[in-house]
Amino acid sequence: MELIGKYLAAWNETDPAARRALLADVWADDAPYTDPLADVRGRDALDGLIAAVQAQFPGLVFTLAGEVDAHHHLARFTWHLGPKDGAPVAIGFDVAEFTDTEITRVSGFLDHVPT
Repeated sequence: MELIGKYLAAWNETDPAARRALLADVWADDAPYTDPLADVRGRDALDGLIAAVQAQFPGLVFTLAGEVDAHHHLARFTWHLGPKDGAPVAIGFDVAEFTDTEITRVSGFLDHVPT
């Protein structure tokens, strides 16, 4: 699913201007993102969260771990965070709500996080 691919690309984009452009393309202006460690609303806040995660885990990338399962403007997907060609250090599961053109909410769950 293209929206989820672009969303994950934003999490991996380290150039701030390019990341903001990806978010402008895929994320609704006031959409919330919530997981056990974060609760933010809007593109600017999500951009700041992504930058903080990248600072905490430099050089690691988010990848899809399987197919995106979607129906009725809902999608669920599992992701891995880890070295490009290595074992993940974190694993999560997200549920995204979307329209035909943008993501309107993501609720995240963390299955495995580094200690």
